[in-house]
Amino acid sequence: MEHAGELKPTPVVYGELLNTTNYTHGNLTSNEEEKDANLALQSGLAVTLTLITLATTLSNAFVIATIYKSRKLHTPANFLIASLALTDLLVSILVMPISALYTVSQTWTLGQVMCDIWLSSDITCCTASILHLCVIALDRYWAITDAVEYCNKRTMGRAAGMIATAWVIAISISLPPFFWRQVRAEEVTSCNVNTDHIFYTIYSTFGAFYIPTLLLIALYGRIYVEARKRILKQARKKPGKRLTSAHLITDSPGSVASSTSLHYGTNGASSCDATSCANAHQVKVTVSDALLEKKRISAARERRATKTLGIILGAYIICWLPFFIYTLLVPACESCLHPELFDIFTWLGYLNSLINPIIYTMSNEDFKQAFHKLIQFRCFRA
Repeated sequence: MEHAGELKPTPVVYGELLNTTNYTHGNLTSNEEEKDANLALQSGLAVTLTLITLATTLSNAFVIATIYKSRKLHTPANFLIASLALTDLLVSILVMPISALYTVSQTWTLGQVMCDIWLSSDITCCTASILHLCVIALDRYWAITDAVEYCNKRTMGRAAGMIATAWVIAISISLPPFFWRQVRAEEVTSCNVNTDHIFYTIYSTFGAFYIPTLLLIALYGRIYVEARKRILKQARKKPGKRLTSAHLITDSPGSVASSTSLHYGTNGASSCDATSCANAHQVKVTVSDALLEKKRISAARERRATKTLGIILGAYIICWLPFFIYTLLVPACESCLHPELFDIFTWLGYLNSLINPIIYTMSNEDFKQAFHKLIQFRCFRA
């Protein structure tokens, strides 16, 4: 007789148990594969960011060492380039290593104080690097538009004053966030500039990028126009002259028929036959137009100037424009915030500190020669 409250055991179907086991095993396998993929991605990202950081450090250090070692490069203009290299070197030492760690781990583990120091260094050094580009452009503008008078004003003291001005502006942009910094009692897991203060966002982005960019475009535009005027003016100043160049040709059998030649020898040289004259020493005379040559050189200079200015402005705008558009857009559109996109734009901006020493030194022949000498000297000592 069955009890009224007795519970009957529910039979377990073996197939259902097997399916559940397989599903759990499949989940574990999928999770392990996902972890391995994430680990591989983090490792690759860490290696890439480390290489960019090291390349930035070495390239800027070599620029500073090249200027320091070569007396020929001890000029106010190169002093500005050395200061730019020093600023970019600080970016690679103070900012990029910590940023690489934060980008790879996606969590802040260094505490509030270190976060404040890192953010301040980031804003100050990157802004100073951008403002150095303006200082260099301003120096070149004065040198080409007021060459005679500015030559006397172009001193190391003036260059130092321009550099100090750039750093003062950069520091004034990085300081305001300290006035509304909130000390958190809980553990800090993220380190970002507070975007709640929209007026500071506008002030910092316009002061660090938009105004300097407009200034750069205006200055380099004027530099190109003035340089082109001077080149064309020099080309028109002197009339073209017919120039001749003479080349001594020996053992040239076919030269008699192919070029105008002068034959030197004894009085009987004029009666020599074609065979003997073919083997004689000959002088090939070439006539060229100096004006055409001058125009060709002027055109080449214009192309070089256009190319250099285009590379300088193009690299700067490509590296920094996405970051500052994004920074200005985020406070007005919170849904536009994507950490991965922010990291990409941030490192694209840092990349400008690697490109700067390449552009400003490879376009200067004196720099390239001094750089090669420094490399050879180091290799010889090694």
